[in-house]
Amino acid sequence: MAERLVIALGGNALGKTPEEQLELVKNTAKTIVDLSEQGYEVIVGHGNGPQVGMINNALEFSSLNGGKTPYMPFPECGAMSQGYIGYHLQQAIRDELLRRGIKKNCAAVVTQVVVDEKDPAFEHPTKPIGSFLTKEEAEEIAKEKGFTFVEDAGRGYRRVVPSPLPVEIVEIDVVETLVKAGTIVITVGGGGIPVVKNEDGTLRGVAAVIDKDNACSKLAEDLGADRLVILTAVDRVCIHFNTPEQEELKELSLEECQKYIDAGEFAPGSMLPKVSACMNFVQNNKGNGEALITSLNRAAEALEGKTGTVIKK
Repeated sequence: MAERLVIALGGNALGKTPEEQLELVKNTAKTIVDLSEQGYEVIVGHGNGPQVGMINNALEFSSLNGGKTPYMPFPECGAMSQGYIGYHLQQAIRDELLRRGIKKNCAAVVTQVVVDEKDPAFEHPTKPIGSFLTKEEAEEIAKEKGFTFVEDAGRGYRRVVPSPLPVEIVEIDVVETLVKAGTIVITVGGGGIPVVKNEDGTLRGVAAVIDKDNACSKLAEDLGADRLVILTAVDRVCIHFNTPEQEELKELSLEECQKYIDAGEFAPGSMLPKVSACMNFVQNNKGNGEALITSLNRAAEALEGKTGTVIKK
């Protein structure tokens, strides 16, 4: 039986503009097709920070400055980013498969992810989105729409939204069906479109940002993946990062991960969420699933044990 991988793509795999992204995903596609060609079942998740910000800023500016476009809710902006990033990825992967003469399908699934409306994150929104506004503009919009704004390093006021944990991936059965059919699947884009369940079981989009590493960890758990692979800008996790004492780590137990987290070794905005997501997957996996953190270009080598940081029980 083929080993099942959930791949979480970092920002270095995508671009800040559509033109840049179209070029970058060609390289990303080579790595993904390499893994598929080696016999792995491959499921891909990705971030969307720059892309959803670009979409939100453009529509917000047009709405506020005479463009006569309607206000666009943030979940819809997330869905748009899923669509166009998924389009670029599946096109690049299909082209790479075609170049190699491999008959295999690739599909992007617009994915909703249920979050808990009582998640403490909703009481403490922290993720900045949208454009910079004056204090007066922010106060007017906050009064009209109930948004939360914070002052951002002297550059103006920006809206902030919560970052809740993923609870349930709505389209998980669709993803499973596609994977079993041999399809390379792109899903939980940008961490998924955050939704909450109403009392009758129907869904409602909420303005939030789900961390893509947490979403990929949940995806890997629910799919019974053998490995969660988080691809980032470095070959291995390091302690004493960017100091003369920097040390690469080949393998980490859950206890060692916690020890280094407690010591403040992993930066909150970069390596900490990746290590935490890996820990969650390893803890919650029903089998002997392992997590791996490495760079995009060395993913195949890392899966052979030649580089990367393995996290296991």
